[in-house]
Amino acid sequence: MDTLTSGLGLLESPRWSGNGLWFADWTAGQILTIGDSGEPQLVVEHRSLPLCFDFLPDGSPVLVSGPSNALLRLGADGGLTRYADLSKLSPHGCNDIVVDGRGNTYVNNGNADFGTTTPPGEVAPGFVALVTPDGAARVVADDLAFPNGMAVTADNQTLVVADSYRHQLVGFDIAQDGTLSGGRVWADLGDDAPDGICLDADGAAWYASVPGQHCVRVAEGGEVLARVAVDRGAFACMLGGPDRSTLFVVGATWPGAQHLMTHTDWDGTVWSAPAPAAGAGWPGPIREGAHG
Repeated sequence: MDTLTSGLGLLESPRWSGNGLWFADWTAGQILTIGDSGEPQLVVEHRSLPLCFDFLPDGSPVLVSGPSNALLRLGADGGLTRYADLSKLSPHGCNDIVVDGRGNTYVNNGNADFGTTTPPGEVAPGFVALVTPDGAARVVADDLAFPNGMAVTADNQTLVVADSYRHQLVGFDIAQDGTLSGGRVWADLGDDAPDGICLDADGAAWYASVPGQHCVRVAEGGEVLARVAVDRGAFACMLGGPDRSTLFVVGATWPGAQHLMTHTDWDGTVWSAPAPAAGAGWPGPIREGAHG
């Protein structure tokens, strides 16, 4: 693994644009990008935990805002405006986000206080919501213990969700109108807890694991195809680069949820490594020149 940058905070939500890698520094409340210079450049500041984002089809970043309980759209002038109100879905802020090839946005929510143990009962409180391009939001899947990273296949027909507490990747069929059905275990990961994920052109998924301190490539069904280790928690991964054949991993030293607000020695790091197959589906790259 090559180290691109280090010494940052809790890093999450890597995304690729024509201008380089974007990612969020949660503890700094910043979205950053790394271009050819190798030095992180500030895109926008917004204090939110979580602070996940993705790109709309026109290249505009849209980010999850916990304080606003909304999706905020970043304009070309650097200003943030409300894209969708999420407050009617849950009093708890949403977590991860992916925008599919049709312009539909999926956001998920553990629907419980962060840091709690696996919710009791057979039905978990977590859910996935669909935000259509007109900004309307509604729940389209539930019974997720702690939904985390999400990805959509290149044909826009399957949403894959990392359920960290159940140690699974969960698949859903996507209808033409964006609604979800047919929830199933896409891959059982044993004792591993998945966080951020991405998909490749061979139909496999990469998932990052904080406790495992690695990223793992799995086939549908759970067969392990590859593994790359890091020396701290791996929070998310993304297949990017000009041909989408580079695996980018973001990680940090994780102190446990109880120390989230007081820990300072994160040493947030971005790594890269060649991947055996190019990225596919969403999150995917935006066009050259969009927003930066």
